[in-house]
Amino acid sequence: MLFLSLIGFITDFLWFKELDYVSVFFTKLFTQLKIGVPTFVVVTFLAYVYLKFLKRGYFKKISSDEPVNHGRLNLISWGLAAVYGAITTFFAVTKLWFDFLQFTNSTDFDIKDPLYNMDISFYVFRLDFIEEINQIVLVLLIAFAVLTVIYYSVLLSMRTPKIFEENGRESNDTDDRSSAGSGFDSINGMFGKFAESFTGKTAGGGFKKPSGRNRALDNKNLKMLVSIAEKQLIIVGVLFFIMVGVNFFLKQYNLLFGSTGAVYGAGFTDVNITLWIYRVIMVLSILAAIGFAVGIKKKQVKPAVTVPVIMIAVGLLGTGASLVVQNLIVTPDEIDKESKYLERNIEFTQSAYGLNDVNLKAFEASNDLTGEDISNNEETISNIRINDYTPANTFYNQTQSIKQYYSFNDVDVDRYMINGDYTQTFLSAREIDESAIKDTWLNKHLKYTHGYGITLSRVDKITASGQPDMLIGGIPPVSDVEEISVTRPEIYYGELTNNYVLVNTSEDEFDYPDGNENKYTKYEGDAGIKLNPLNRFMFALKERSLKMLVSGNIKNDSKILINRNIKERVQDIMPYLQYDKEPYMVVVEGRLFWIIDAYTYTDKYPYSEPFSETSATNYIRNSVKVVIDAYNGTTDYYIVDDTDPIAQNFKKIFPDLFKDLEDMPEGIRAHIRYPSTLLDIQAQVYQRYHMNDVKVFYQNEDLWQISSEIYGTEEQAMTPNYYIMKLPGEEKAEFVNSIPFTPKDKKNLMGLLVARNDGENYGELVLYQMPKSKTVYGPMQVEAQIDQNTEISKEFSLWNSSGSKYSRGNMFVVPIEDSLLYIEPVYLEATNSSIPEVKRVIVAYGDRIAYEPTLAEALNSLFGEGSAHESPDSGSAAGGTSEDKNSSEQLSQTEIIANAQEAFDNAQKAQQDGDWAKYGEYLNELDKYLTMLSE
Repeated sequence: MLFLSLIGFITDFLWFKELDYVSVFFTKLFTQLKIGVPTFVVVTFLAYVYLKFLKRGYFKKISSDEPVNHGRLNLISWGLAAVYGAITTFFAVTKLWFDFLQFTNSTDFDIKDPLYNMDISFYVFRLDFIEEINQIVLVLLIAFAVLTVIYYSVLLSMRTPKIFEENGRESNDTDDRSSAGSGFDSINGMFGKFAESFTGKTAGGGFKKPSGRNRALDNKNLKMLVSIAEKQLIIVGVLFFIMVGVNFFLKQYNLLFGSTGAVYGAGFTDVNITLWIYRVIMVLSILAAIGFAVGIKKKQVKPAVTVPVIMIAVGLLGTGASLVVQNLIVTPDEIDKESKYLERNIEFTQSAYGLNDVNLKAFEASNDLTGEDISNNEETISNIRINDYTPANTFYNQTQSIKQYYSFNDVDVDRYMINGDYTQTFLSAREIDESAIKDTWLNKHLKYTHGYGITLSRVDKITASGQPDMLIGGIPPVSDVEEISVTRPEIYYGELTNNYVLVNTSEDEFDYPDGNENKYTKYEGDAGIKLNPLNRFMFALKERSLKMLVSGNIKNDSKILINRNIKERVQDIMPYLQYDKEPYMVVVEGRLFWIIDAYTYTDKYPYSEPFSETSATNYIRNSVKVVIDAYNGTTDYYIVDDTDPIAQNFKKIFPDLFKDLEDMPEGIRAHIRYPSTLLDIQAQVYQRYHMNDVKVFYQNEDLWQISSEIYGTEEQAMTPNYYIMKLPGEEKAEFVNSIPFTPKDKKNLMGLLVARNDGENYGELVLYQMPKSKTVYGPMQVEAQIDQNTEISKEFSLWNSSGSKYSRGNMFVVPIEDSLLYIEPVYLEATNSSIPEVKRVIVAYGDRIAYEPTLAEALNSLFGEGSAHESPDSGSAAGGTSEDKNSSEQLSQTEIIANAQEAFDNAQKAQQDGDWAKYGEYLNELDKYLTMLSE
């Protein structure tokens, strides 16, 4: 076991060395050595000195004719001291090393709690360390008492007092059949054999129970033992009561992280009753230590137990007093009694979640949008996400995976410059599905080593069949975008790469399929650990692979790539951050990179309420972005929020791991996002903590909730959505993330919380507040309007009855100028197809609803023809009318047929509605498509 642990240690070191993070690897080891070595030496020496004093005192007070082997006793003393030192060191190095580093590298928050006037850094970086030491000392105090008893048992075995010997002889003469009972027989049973194993000497009669007629001798024996161990008992007792006092001293700080009544944190009862009870017990613990010492010295029970009994009584009375005060004094007048504590609760909770700097802006929510307004906001309109994540992922896997062993794990949203326009896109990485390849060692570790390429599509574009319109696809990846090309498409590190792989072997690696043939390659990157004979042996043991040891494909310059799963990789490097569950890939200068959002957090922020009933976390920041090269595995940690003291604390501890934001390449920096996970947490907290007035807060008069929507066919709480939009009052469109609020148990819209993502505005939170003087429709009210629309409900019913299945996508709340648009795509999935298609787009504005095949048509229906146009280069959106899509050079034969069918269906519908102008337009469109087919 020790050998395998050593192998694991060395191979881990080699991996950190490959990453150029040797200092990070050794931080833990060196800190443990810095703590452990002095602790072991000092504690062992002091324990030995203590045992020497025990021996000296024992030998002074005990007369015996037995000879003592002092050399053997000295070895036993060192041995016991070393064991005690080892126990102490074990607890110190395993429990304290990281808390010690945080303690010594504490970074001020420059915010003080209002109760104890301590900087927040004391609670976040120092309190845990002090509490850990307190717990360790309590454990060691017990071990100290055990050590004392064990050593006395050794001394009694090696030098039995005459009084015990005489007692033993008298006992044996009168009752040879004396059996084990209470008193010294218990000592003999517990420690006799232990002492014999140390001393090599039988305990003899010195531990035998005296007969009944010599009962007076028991008291004499007991008094002698107490006299011998008097100082030790005093030391243990005094230390115990001091630690009780220390425990209550530390316990007072935990009042800031609990909840009593209406307040999270120390409230009226905590401050005026509980805190004073703790302080009284602290004082009593000192008196108890003194009383215990006096009682043992005078051999009197009363002084030793009087104060401890009072401490117990005070604790019980304090608990009762707290309940009485809370229920009879505070609760009937809670708003007045808790007012100043509620102010603290609000202030510190907002600060802990970064909600104290939300930029509040009034939003008129007027209904005076014109077609010109729509045209002037083309950047916003052309980036509305008509495609949805799940259908897009399904489409990618069915049309772009190419082979059964490729898989697209998920779809990520980001933004790129597309043909000169700032554009929101879907991107997904094509990885090897290790469960889909033949299960042989050569296939899994030498042959199928990497994924290949990406897919990229606009979120607003669909083909004539209602599927994402690809901008980058195929193998090798072909790009229709001038600004984006993929020159290094191999993905050696990803979300699905769980196996180790061996590269630069004599076996060529599968690169990608090319028709009926396969292309092969050799790894040209810098990643990997060279498999020299020693490394090969160690990794074969670690991976439990005999094949690695004997394979003829492995050469001296072959390398092993380990820890390739990016989620596990970052956790192994820096386990003290919380990582987002959704990494996303970006393309920068032809290379592929993963970005993972990392969070600093604590549960020790005073007066801050945890964001969830299932979590104690009450402070969180997205201060770190982790960037991983998908080809080389290079893993860089960038601090993007240098105002976060926890991030700065980590940087002091691991200076070679964390880099400044200025060191991040500009191309990657353009793709960092405000994570939906963080915005969702902030939105949950802001539902209540947007209220600053204490009375309003206490009464929950203005309690909000995150809006709901119909997704698929079920109601659910909305989640943050990314947009490219021109925010009200801004000059240009930007990448944002937003989530709407409604009043608690109501459906009208109250606010729209927006997180900005671009440039110097990154991280800024803006709340657009709806006017309270009028009702602004919320998402579920718009959903109700959609359900009540006869045309829409009739078509939904028709689709369902024909064997198809419809579903509704996310509801998008889009501010345009000083008005709001609600946009919702509708998907149709045929029974014989597992790929949902975008079939219709619903746009709601005020009391009006448009239901059309494309977003542009829906907007034109509401605001007049020419208000919106189909995005250029689109393959059409289920029957759109843009002339750009009508060229036969741009449409495949399948798409032309689909468009012709759609034009025919539209013509029939126009005929039924009596709209003969539209009927003529659709007939002309149908004729055009038929002409294309004939050509």
